Amino acid sequence: MKRADVPLWLDESNVIFRRGMADCLAGAGFTVVGESAWLRPEPELGACAVLLTEVGGDAAEAGARLDAVARLVASESATAPPALLGVLEEARPELVRPALEHGFTGLLVRAEMTPDSLVAAVDAVASGAGSLPPAVLTGLLARTEGEHTGLRAAAAKLLARRELDVLRLLAEGSSTREIAGALSYSERTVKNIVHDTLAKLNCRTRAHAVAIVVRQGAL
Repeated sequence: MKRADVPLWLDESNVIFRRGMADCLAGAGFTVVGESAWLRPEPELGACAVLLTEVGGDAAEAGARLDAVARLVASESATAPPALLGVLEEARPELVRPALEHGFTGLLVRAEMTPDSLVAAVDAVASGAGSLPPAVLTGLLARTEGEHTGLRAAAAKLLARRELDVLRLLAEGSSTREIAGALSYSERTVKNIVHDTLAKLNCRTRAHAVAIVVRQGAL
């Protein structure tokens, strides 16, 4: 898909930061169809393929923001929902987990964002691959260590070890070729494993599968 064919909406309360992102993305070839602050004016989801929105600075604020986005997406049920890309103030598990549970397939950390990482994240979520930066994944893995034993066991019964290994590398942002090299598989084998994993979890995208397994504490 060409970037010009990926309409996106920017929702960011800091107008200087928002304009900077808009200029960066437009310069990379994306079509910015609208801008808002705290979902005002209300994003026109039917006109965009990606909604990039700030998540919030603390758990309470993030929860309210995520609920508002979920209600907005639900109200547009007649159209295909856009991919959701969130901007976090910090890569804290209490911010990351709710975002994944609300359907976000990509997350960025504001202080670590660069023009290249912003463009790469939009490319990823627009293609359905998802995008979790290392800081986000590290926070999740630190929180899940030693927790959710029952859920981890349940996920382990559902997914084979190699499927979990592939999901972990996907969550770290590795490409099919990089996963094949790391695990000594062929690229075809990796693609087959991903296909089987998506079918087992009833997911349409890799990012959704990663989100589910992280939420269950299996990664």
